[in-house]
Amino acid sequence: MTACFDADARADFARLYPETPGILRHGLAGHPAFELEALARLAQRMRPQDVEQNVGDLPIGIDPTEVRHNGLSVEETIRRIEDCGAWMVLKFVEQDAEYRALMESALAEIRPIVTPATGAMLKMEAFIFVSSPDAMTPFHFDPEHNILLQIRGDKVMTMFPADDETIVDGRSHETFHLGGHRNLRYEDGMAARGRPFALSPGEAVYVPVKAPHWVRNGAAPSVSFSITWRSEWSYREADARGLNAVLRRAGLSPAAPGRHPSQNYAKSIAWRALSRVRRMAGRNA
Repeated sequence: MTACFDADARADFARLYPETPGILRHGLAGHPAFELEALARLAQRMRPQDVEQNVGDLPIGIDPTEVRHNGLSVEETIRRIEDCGAWMVLKFVEQDAEYRALMESALAEIRPIVTPATGAMLKMEAFIFVSSPDAMTPFHFDPEHNILLQIRGDKVMTMFPADDETIVDGRSHETFHLGGHRNLRYEDGMAARGRPFALSPGEAVYVPVKAPHWVRNGAAPSVSFSITWRSEWSYREADARGLNAVLRRAGLSPAAPGRHPSQNYAKSIAWRALSRVRRMAGRNA
């Protein structure tokens, strides 16, 4: 198995984790599992619901209801990615044995850094992004700890502070955790607070939990491999957001959950208890 993160990359990651974004080096560029034909075969093995296809010519901020499918089959999109003007994501590729092995091997290399900081790696998942030249992935955030490894082509991820609620307000966080879409409102005035991270093959970027970002692809087709995990801390942040939504509906103005290492224990316990009561009520209805 090809090593993903060498000693220097692991040392860099240790300085960043869990709250600081930054660039790492990795060893998966050129791996045959990420050639376009290999990805087309992978797509054929996947469940249709685990593949997302979009046109690539999108603004930074867009309502998810306005994002359009590119009209091609999954295999056509991958094989024609150079000229079809699209971006796509193959989701939960850890369901496939070959890609699960790649994910698990990479995460095992950094587990000794992660576990002392945020506890056990939970819900480990992997995603592959395939993008046409100049394609845009709109402004959004994700609930996982994430390392995006650039395999082919170049792109720039512009990332914003995860704890700045003038960029993404509490209501937007709460809506997301109650089932809302990942895409976020974007205004041009936010641009100065974003930090661009340029990625070429062999480079990766660490993305902290809920750090808002958008991605512009370079002048050539791109393939990226995203390896993600949750932590008990990230789940507690989500729980606290759920409880805040309840408090807000009651007319209160709840404080934002603390970022790491604040554990949000009280709100997490309250939200989990409320969720259990609701589930029991649903069963008994």
